[in-house]
Amino acid sequence: MRLKIRKTISAFAVLAASASFAHAGDVEVLHWWTSGGEAAALNVLKQDLESQGIGWQDMPVAGGGGTQAMTVLRARVTSGNAPTAVQMLGFDITDWAKEGALANLNDIAAEEGWDSVVPEALQKFSKNDGQWVAAPVNVHSTNWVWANKAVLDELGIAQPTTWDELVAAMDKVKASGKTAVAHGGQAWQDATIFDAVAMSTGGPDFYKAAFVDLDPAALGSDTMKEAFDRMAVIRSYVDDNFSGRDWNLASAMVINGDAAFQFMGDWAKGEFINAGKVPGQDFLCFRFPGTQEQVTFNSDQFALFNQGGTVSDEQGALAKAIMSPAFQSAFNVVKGSVPARVDVSDEAFDACGKQGMKDLAAASKSGNLYGSAAHGHANPASVKNAIYDVVTAHFNGEYDSATAVSELVSAVELAQ
Repeated sequence: MRLKIRKTISAFAVLAASASFAHAGDVEVLHWWTSGGEAAALNVLKQDLESQGIGWQDMPVAGGGGTQAMTVLRARVTSGNAPTAVQMLGFDITDWAKEGALANLNDIAAEEGWDSVVPEALQKFSKNDGQWVAAPVNVHSTNWVWANKAVLDELGIAQPTTWDELVAAMDKVKASGKTAVAHGGQAWQDATIFDAVAMSTGGPDFYKAAFVDLDPAALGSDTMKEAFDRMAVIRSYVDDNFSGRDWNLASAMVINGDAAFQFMGDWAKGEFINAGKVPGQDFLCFRFPGTQEQVTFNSDQFALFNQGGTVSDEQGALAKAIMSPAFQSAFNVVKGSVPARVDVSDEAFDACGKQGMKDLAAASKSGNLYGSAAHGHANPASVKNAIYDVVTAHFNGEYDSATAVSELVSAVELAQ
């Protein structure tokens, strides 16, 4: 959250060129949902508010991990012109709440009964010191694999369930001349894969010790070295042009049959659906091999900023619209995620959505629901970014696995 001054200054330049400011009766919403599937999902919320006579001032800031959006937000708040609401993840919400920047939504939450329908794991970030400060839109899980069914069928590849089976599958695809793993070389995408690989390699106890508890012994362990070794294996199956590629362009490689697999959160499903593809028929969705019992999650939430000490009618309408069961169903059907409320029916969801809701409920009940380290739900932003640096340096060949382990222990220690 503590961004460098030079980034904030450059953000002002972005604002000067692109910001639009809300009028009374409007909501101005800062977000990073700019891909086709994401834009379609966001339109559901826009239409809901427009039906109530509330205008929508859109402030999109491209960048799938939200880093650029947070830079722009810091500039807006510094200039005394906070947006109505901002899409946020995990500890970013906590950091802004501790600064006293967010509105108190307790009255709305009590009126609408949020405490009884939002899982406690999400409330950890929706609340600060017992005060509701954000409305969760969804629950994304990050340990998914997306696969082109026709490619797998053509090569006689069964859905892999173990690491060894996954490596064998990637070998077959590579030998065929296609790209085995569609990937975008951005830090948050590298870390998303690392999340799943670490969970698969060491299991949930190891994952919690390393990324939630930040235990130096776990961070510096042989198991962590094995996780980095496996990342190096995956690196050998991506194409030469992966550097800097946006995640949705990697999804398009799988959609178009140019690649077999993508290791990405379930927001990727929105791209498949937006392209007219059908789960089970055109593409497969399954847990990263070795993490079938676990769900690593993030939750998009809209933090509402304090604008004079009271929650405006427009802010209240936005919060209620976000949390309504009808919207939670309609939005998440399009987005690829699952509802943030536990009382929403799965009737409208496709096979992947139903599986996601089932997996979430089972993981929550069994204690296998873990905040994603790559997406700001396991540790604060400073630690997350330190992990990003090491994982990306290793993925790009700057460190071998042993060096990466040593650097990880040091980076996490310094970031705390």
